[in-house]
Amino acid sequence: MSPHVLVLGGTTEARRLAAELAGRPGVRVTTSLAGRVSRPGALEGDVRVGGFGGADGLARWLREQRVDAVVDATHPFATGITENAARAAAATGVPAVVLRRPGWRPGPDDRWHFAASLTEAAALLPPLGSRVFLTTGRLGLGAFAHLAGLHFLARSVEAPDPPLPPDTEVLLARGPFTVDGERTLLRAHRVDVLVTKDSGGEATAAKLTAARALGLPVVVVRRPPLPDGVAAVPDVVSALARLDFGVL
Repeated sequence: MSPHVLVLGGTTEARRLAAELAGRPGVRVTTSLAGRVSRPGALEGDVRVGGFGGADGLARWLREQRVDAVVDATHPFATGITENAARAAAATGVPAVVLRRPGWRPGPDDRWHFAASLTEAAALLPPLGSRVFLTTGRLGLGAFAHLAGLHFLARSVEAPDPPLPPDTEVLLARGPFTVDGERTLLRAHRVDVLVTKDSGGEATAAKLTAARALGLPVVVVRRPPLPDGVAAVPDVVSALARLDFGVL
């Protein structure tokens, strides 16, 4: 039987991992997507879209599809699927690892303010600025909906879900972005404070460099912790090494 690896996807790293695995003779790879983005792009190997029905549904799918290993390469803030994957792996005995790119770290010239949640980030905003560049994705903007005195420029890949702050301009765009482009954007919209999640990676890090160059404060929402006992690796090479020596 060919080894079967389930990649819980949605990130650049998941795409790269699927391509690497699909190129290996005798390896079957299935990438699972939540379906929140309507045009996710082509993926190597098999692809399934939609939820599993919680941890129990995922465990059942792992057994039915005879999965040999699970790599959770979802977004660092996709806490629900990460928790379900950990529970399903424990219930079935299927080896699992979380692939998480390292988070961002502030430099000496950065003016970062950390928040534990979007709600806490919203509470930090009024003293910091009045024209907010909101780059936390299309979900959860309701945490800022009560801030009627601020102007928001909200950027996401697809249209954000309501409710939104009353004074919101939506910008639909997909990274990667350049430092020059981000600096021009911040100046053109007269942004005086940036809000972001600690997603890590290079595709959207240019905004942080641009904010540093312009001396802007940045509110950074910290990542939620991983479930207890879950192993994590920082990149595709490390994930492949775990699969090579642990499962495949």
